[in-house]
Amino acid sequence: MLTDHNQTLFARAQAVIPGGVNSPVRAFKAVGGTPRFVQRAQGAYFWDANGKQYIDYIGSWGPMILGHGHPAVVEAVQKAVLEGFSYGAPTEREVELAEEILKLMPSMEMVRLVSSGTEAGMSAIRLARGATGRKKIIKFEGCYHGHSDALLVKAGSGLATFGNPSSGGVPPEAVQHTLVLEFNNIPQLEDCFALHGKDIACLMVEAIAGNMNFIRSSGAFALRCRQLCSEHGALLAYDEVMTGFRVGLGGAQQVLGIVPDMTVLGKVIGGGMPLAAFGASRKVMEQLAPLGPVYQAGTLSGNPIATACGLATLKEIQKPGFYEALSARTQQLTDGLRSAALAAGVPWSADCQGGMFGFLLLPELAQNYAQVMRSDSALFNKFFHGMLDRGVYFAPALYEAGFVSSAHSAQDVERTVQAAAEVFATL
Repeated sequence: MLTDHNQTLFARAQAVIPGGVNSPVRAFKAVGGTPRFVQRAQGAYFWDANGKQYIDYIGSWGPMILGHGHPAVVEAVQKAVLEGFSYGAPTEREVELAEEILKLMPSMEMVRLVSSGTEAGMSAIRLARGATGRKKIIKFEGCYHGHSDALLVKAGSGLATFGNPSSGGVPPEAVQHTLVLEFNNIPQLEDCFALHGKDIACLMVEAIAGNMNFIRSSGAFALRCRQLCSEHGALLAYDEVMTGFRVGLGGAQQVLGIVPDMTVLGKVIGGGMPLAAFGASRKVMEQLAPLGPVYQAGTLSGNPIATACGLATLKEIQKPGFYEALSARTQQLTDGLRSAALAAGVPWSADCQGGMFGFLLLPELAQNYAQVMRSDSALFNKFFHGMLDRGVYFAPALYEAGFVSSAHSAQDVERTVQAAAEVFATL
């Protein structure tokens, strides 16, 4: 009998790493089975510890918009490595990357580079509180903005109460100023501002959510968020860690036609390296140290290898026709999966924008987390493992978006749809 090297590695990992993984969703706990330990990746594929090839639809959870190992990005990183790993001092590439980001997302006038989306989201909230002199923040159920204490919170019992911790180790005091509302619920949003408007520092939202599958803000909801923040002097913060440069060159804010006060970025701007950012108007950003009283720092912020990787990635995605081709490929995937599901009588809904997509085992698209929860998780798990057996790697959780890269070919999508048709026939 052949040795399953994934299983062997997972057993070793569980002895020395909690759950055997360094980020929970990788453990396959939601879907069951053994995680695939990646040996290498190239283009639209990765190979596991057994040497089996998979078509990769998570792409490191979004950053690999060009696919794995794009030649121009590899060349930029190799050159940067020879110059030094880290300095703890400024470099020209930090300035170049900041200028590039601001050029592509003009809602920001200044930007600060950090190392992770969690760090960027946490810092943006601190800055919003410092800039407004207010304490309360609004977030929405199903939206994820990193694992800082104030954001690990689930909905309270009503608008008069605040959220409750959704993680051990988070004291109630840490989330006492966090209000959790239902995504796309305009009346609830209006009631919240009527009740707490003068105390709200910021409203943070994934305008196109990717952490409860793929759920869009309705146009009316996005506009009302903007209007209420403006009316009450709160800052509107768009968490575009996932959507920034992924759903389009100008992010979700461009897709929705909304200008936020603050933007949080990550994933694509690092091209696969640990790099994230947050930005706002010059007036707000000048509240940050060393200019202002809001402290934020990071030894590895603006890392020279990460900035090289990010700059090379941003250069490639600005080439003519890039997003048109990426969007068409993603649409080919979602249309194909939908047709295969309907032909097999499997309940299915799907949506996509740019190189980001999602699907649910529901007859129509969900609008919020409660509706997502109605999807058949047991059926999804069967679908996931059926696809995995056929060499197609979707996110190992019902509540995650998926990602297509420019390296995915029409043939990759056709293979995926054919595999899905085979799996649907067994459900």
